[in-house]
This record gives sequence, structure tokens and C-alpha cells, in this order.
Amino acid sequence: MSASPPSPKPSPSPSGPPPAPLSPDEQRLWQSLGRLAHALPRVLEDDMSRTGLTMTEFAVLHLLGAAPDRRLRMSALADAAGLTPSRITRVVDGLGKHGLVRKERHGQDARGSEAVLTDAGLRTMEAAQPAHLASARRRVLDRVPAEQVPALAETLAALADSLAHGHRPHTR
Repeated sequence: MSASPPSPKPSPSPSGPPPAPLSPDEQRLWQSLGRLAHALPRVLEDDMSRTGLTMTEFAVLHLLGAAPDRRLRMSALADAAGLTPSRITRVVDGLGKHGLVRKERHGQDARGSEAVLTDAGLRTMEAAQPAHLASARRRVLDRVPAEQVPALAETLAALADSLAHGHRPHTR
């Protein structure tokens, strides 16, 4: 007699009744978002490969370039880039090997470190910026009607913030 595998249990709802099924528009949005989440990083990486930087490396250089004194605490840089602390450490260490970023102890808190964009890092970021802008326009921005950009930007920022901070997005 062979044992049958256990039947999957529905995941428990934190509280209350199970969620309502998705409407056709919600299903289309959800599936499209999933496809986008998988396809967009791949094509952006391909576009940026000609610059010698990955999208993540470019994002880190760009964030540091926009920061006061071209420096950010590692934890703030991780949050701004949407990366884990261990991932941001690996990225910064990799950029550091090429002289694009250096790590320094925080001036007032010796427990923390800051990432600092070097002059070489700034030049590298500026050289890669045209490819990044062209990719952003060609892959996304030129495909979104201008009148929808503010609302879409606000919605995506709120979603990203809620995921980054472990909060659930608010509902209307």
C-alpha cells in the first residue's frame, strides 16, 4: 500500500474570511505585473551590459551621486536601492574593487559604515547615464501615456515602499 502525498492545505488568512477571487481586470493586472517583474530586469540588464555596469551597480552609483556629499549610510543605501543589507555590502564591495565606491566608518557612529562615491565612480555613472535613460525611455516611459505617469508613479512608489517596509498597502 503506497502512501499518498498529503493534500495541500489552504494558506491561512491572517484574520477573517478568505480573500475574494480576482476580477478579470485584477487578474490581468496581476499576471501582467508578474510578467513585467520577470522580463523587465532581463532587458534592462541587457541594455546596461554595454556600459560595463549592471542595473544594480548603476542604481547604487546614481543614488550615491544624488546624496549629500555623495555618501550614504549603508543601511539607507540598501533601503533606497531595495536591497538587503548583505546584498548592498556585496555590491558596494564589488564597486570598491574598481575604485568607484569606498566604505568609511560613519563619522558620528563608529558602528555604522557609509558608502562614498569616488570621482571615478561619478565619471562612470555619468558615462552610463545616457544608456540608462535611453533604456528607461525605450522600455517603459515612452510606452506610458504622459497623463498616466504621475498616478502610475505614485502607485508604484507606494507599492515599493510598502514592500520595503513590510507594510501592507492601504486600500481605498
